[in-house]
Amino acid sequence: MRTLSLLLVAVAVLVTAVFIVLGVIVSGYWLSGLLWSVPTACVGIWDLTQKHHSILRNYPLLGHLRFFFESIRPEMMQYFVETDEGGKPYDRVRRTAVYGRAKNQDDVKPFGTDLDVYSTEYEFISHSIAPKPKQKHNFTVKVGNDQCKHHYDASVLNISAMSFGAVSPHALLALNAGAKKGGFYHDTGEGGVSPYHKKNGGDLVWEIGTGYFGSRNDNGDFDPGLFKETSSLEQIKMVEIKISQGAKAGHGGVLPAAKVDKEIARVRHIPVGKDCISPAYHTAFSTPTGLLEFVAQLRDLSGGKPSGFKLCIGRPHEFLAVCKAMITTEIYPDFIVIDGAEGGTGAGPVEFLDHMGVPLTEGLLFAQNALVGMGVRDKVRLAASGKVATAFNIAQRMAIGADWCNAARAFMFAVGCIQAKRCQNNTCPVGVATQNPTLFRGLDVADKTERVKNFHCNTLEALAEVTAAAGLMHPNEFSPIHIARRVSPTDVWQYNKIYDFLEQGELLENTTSPKWSGWLSQASPDTFNLVC
Repeated sequence: MRTLSLLLVAVAVLVTAVFIVLGVIVSGYWLSGLLWSVPTACVGIWDLTQKHHSILRNYPLLGHLRFFFESIRPEMMQYFVETDEGGKPYDRVRRTAVYGRAKNQDDVKPFGTDLDVYSTEYEFISHSIAPKPKQKHNFTVKVGNDQCKHHYDASVLNISAMSFGAVSPHALLALNAGAKKGGFYHDTGEGGVSPYHKKNGGDLVWEIGTGYFGSRNDNGDFDPGLFKETSSLEQIKMVEIKISQGAKAGHGGVLPAAKVDKEIARVRHIPVGKDCISPAYHTAFSTPTGLLEFVAQLRDLSGGKPSGFKLCIGRPHEFLAVCKAMITTEIYPDFIVIDGAEGGTGAGPVEFLDHMGVPLTEGLLFAQNALVGMGVRDKVRLAASGKVATAFNIAQRMAIGADWCNAARAFMFAVGCIQAKRCQNNTCPVGVATQNPTLFRGLDVADKTERVKNFHCNTLEALAEVTAAAGLMHPNEFSPIHIARRVSPTDVWQYNKIYDFLEQGELLENTTSPKWSGWLSQASPDTFNLVC
């Protein structure tokens, strides 16, 4: 192979020399051959002399074939190699379900399930022998405790946080207009409230991250005045403090320089064309008590709108420290969103994506048990986000404690995402995760608005059907006894047998669980550090 590569370079150089000689001696006709021989010779010589790629240095010209085939490998895998259940992070079955519901197409399947129902990963809903009549599918939950002035009726399925910058202007317009038509909310993400969030009037949850974008002063610290001004918008229904994100828990938000254009820089108050890396921690608070005081401050500045926070569960004692602070301060967040480690992101380090944070099932169970065990669950709503795309996913999460669910990538599929995984490069081929006008102009806002609304409507219609089949009237009636999992070739257990669930106020007494008593002894409302 190396001999052939060197021979090709030599031939290109020799042919170039011949064409030059013939063109000079015979006629100018031969000079046209230089149009391909000169570039080929130059590339071959450059390959031999450059020091960055060993393959090109050893195999000039032919070595480029490797990089070409490597560049189209994702497409070849997706189109010709991956099975219907093998795609990651979303397999083709779930993507197809979202696409079909977004387009109002029939989403029924023929011939039976393709899943291995005897696999230990198989889960299902335990249906009732006496199903209930199917209810109207506009299921909502009231958010806001007694410390809140303006309660909000949230749908059980909403658009999770996706920042302006991470997704395109056209995608934001379609997402928000779809939320407006469908009667559900659209989380802004930490990138601030952009004109594209506001234009179509859909309900917003304003996410405040560690960069305080849209509410920051020149030093990058939280500015109460700017926050009060923006949060007074009637369109903003709730305020959410982002403590951490499942896909990169403990790491600040990442917006690559290629996406930071003038408009994003103006909305975020940051320099143009430079990587925007949010701090990993908040400067507005540093203790559990401080977090709750910040929640109360945002609730007050916003005029009494529901305020809460989002996090991926990490060290157990830290969340319990916040629960202890709720009791000592008597400040209760209106809601907490638990983000699973399997959640999505536009850009994140591989170590954080693959090996940081607690997955959603365990994180949600822990938060549910902590709030119940500390006797404060009735004051705090609990939401879940992380690979929610179907009615089963919603039922599954509500069965172990969630009051509602948020989804990001599923709604991205609804506006045309094909899982090309180019989010960080500003080269999204369908115009969803890019700031390149040439690419996002292909995303028709009116068409994708309908798809966002349709996906939400049809998913909740499916939720109404499975809820009725389980013998329930509302999905908030799902409990651990309704979801089962195969745990061995011969055993199927319901969630209430697989997982432990604490009793109301159990942690305020002498709990018999060494695990929970150990975590409690490490937690203090005055610090996130271990106290023993």
